Amino acid sequence: MKYLYLCIGILFITSCKTYSEENLSAFDTEIKNYLDDKNIDCKRSESGLYYDITDPGEGPKIQYTSIVSFTYSGSLLSGEIFDMQKDPVEFEVKELIGAWKEIMLELKNGGKAFLIAPPSLGYGTHDLDDIPPNSILVFELEILDVK
Repeated sequence: MKYLYLCIGILFITSCKTYSEENLSAFDTEIKNYLDDKNIDCKRSESGLYYDITDPGEGPKIQYTSIVSFTYSGSLLSGEIFDMQKDPVEFEVKELIGAWKEIMLELKNGGKAFLIAPPSLGYGTHDLDDIPPNSILVFELEILDVK
């Protein structure tokens, strides 16, 4: 079931629910509380993605049409890991969930990032095996190669 969630994300990316301002605000508050509780410092993008680029990598920035090989781990705010990919997976950036697209465009080959994605940048209202609908997702990823 490894990297199944990436494939499912590709299928559902265009069908994600649009959230109300109230929903977005509630997700944002939940993320802020998590960061405060864990004493984690992250930047927030306009889309609501919280991130920390722990290593930007080297060379030119990744492009929307780049094919990227990377490893990752994904968990819920509860700390429950829903996926960990230690063997590299490879995707074109434009095929990924919103959170990953956004952060990858800030990285270079060898880059590493920690991110917290609200549901609107993850799997939205979709009920996946280990990811309930409207889940806030925590990811760590490392870029291994960019083509």
